[in-house]
Amino acid sequence: MTASKNFFWSTMIALAALVGGLFLWRHFTRVPTGVAYVSEEGGAISIIDLKNLKVIRRVQPEDIAPRGIAVTFDGRYLITSNKNTSDVAVFSTPSLRLLRRLHLGHGPEFVKMNPAGTRLFATFEPAAEKEGHAAQAANNQATNSDDDQDPPAQVASFQVGDWTEGPVSTAGQETEGIEFSRDGKLMLVANEAQDTIGVFDATSGTHLRDVNVKSYGSRPRGVKVSPEGDAYVVTTEASGTLLLMDANLNVLKSVPTAAKPYGVAFDRSGRRIFVAAALARKLQVFSRDSLQLLAEVPVGQRCWHFTFTPDDSRILMACGRSNNIVVIDANSYTPLSTIEGFKLPWGIVTYPRAYGSLGLP
Repeated sequence: MTASKNFFWSTMIALAALVGGLFLWRHFTRVPTGVAYVSEEGGAISIIDLKNLKVIRRVQPEDIAPRGIAVTFDGRYLITSNKNTSDVAVFSTPSLRLLRRLHLGHGPEFVKMNPAGTRLFATFEPAAEKEGHAAQAANNQATNSDDDQDPPAQVASFQVGDWTEGPVSTAGQETEGIEFSRDGKLMLVANEAQDTIGVFDATSGTHLRDVNVKSYGSRPRGVKVSPEGDAYVVTTEASGTLLLMDANLNVLKSVPTAAKPYGVAFDRSGRRIFVAAALARKLQVFSRDSLQLLAEVPVGQRCWHFTFTPDDSRILMACGRSNNIVVIDANSYTPLSTIEGFKLPWGIVTYPRAYGSLGLP
């Protein structure tokens, strides 16, 4: 073989290697789009391709039992709260590689991005550790079981990107959902055991006031702001109630829901309110103006959270005890399909980010 031919083939091999390397680099660094992320309490994170509604990847990081789940505005990071390790985990979305853990405290559950996408907020419940260690004593000594004697829940905050810790807020008992005013100035926290919505300054973490909802319902769990920012909705699990509140958290209307509502969301137009009634195994749809029940869709067991697809055409519900994801037409309310093979799915979000109980606004 002549020197020119050797040079030619060497050049071609080098170019092929370069092209292959660029392909692999792009594959492992490109932010996935058109996907849904599912947190599974059984110890996994799954990715669903929203075009064909199939699981395209599942990872099982060591010592991760994820509950709450969020994706950053640029899609680069996926965040989960992990009940077994008392922390928040940050993953790189292209590879789902675990980048770092952010310590919280016992009983992490809910994570939420602020409206600017610059800060992450995460709840944890020190009382859950106390209850776990002293379950028998609590059962035998009812006089000492008052929730008010337990350590209050906490809401930690972190700066997105460098993940430095910010202010930590002291909330109420059994803190559940977190929401923000549309301008990002206020943080709202559902205190389940106290029947209150706590209101905080989102920047400093200072507690401003509590809104008592006990006269309307018991054990608030889900709280969501309208797309316009002029209203909030709250689900109360024990009483099965949906509350519509104005921008100052005054209750405007309330209606009964099916049993054990949790996840709640407006649609993009703000005209409909969707409620996951977990024990009743239903997704309910209400009119925002009148709170009239528009539709009910049968789903699986313990469906706590759901998301619209980014084009608003479908709804995906994470059904924990059915170990599946139920797909529903968002306009006709027809069940379309079921995606099987999960282990206790807890939450679900998409990228691009979409409306849902854990997502937008």
